[in-house]
Amino acid sequence: FTKCCQETGVLMVVKCRQENTALKDCLVGHYSDPSFYEECKAEYLKQREEYRATGIKKKRQKFTPNV
Repeated sequence: FTKCCQETGVLMVVKCRQENTALKDCLVGHYSDPSFYEECKAEYLKQREEYRATGIKKKRQKFTPNV
């Protein structure tokens, strides 16, 4: 999806519909998976516990596009 948008520019809304649909389907699949939800929840609670103990925020990961 990212590659399609970068290559297309302003017309991405029209030309990248198929890629957008595939991306949405993939995300819905992950977000409706109970084990993935629990994994994300556990990671969040761990980070929150560390922050409350130290007062120091953990730096966010920077995701690079899969181009």
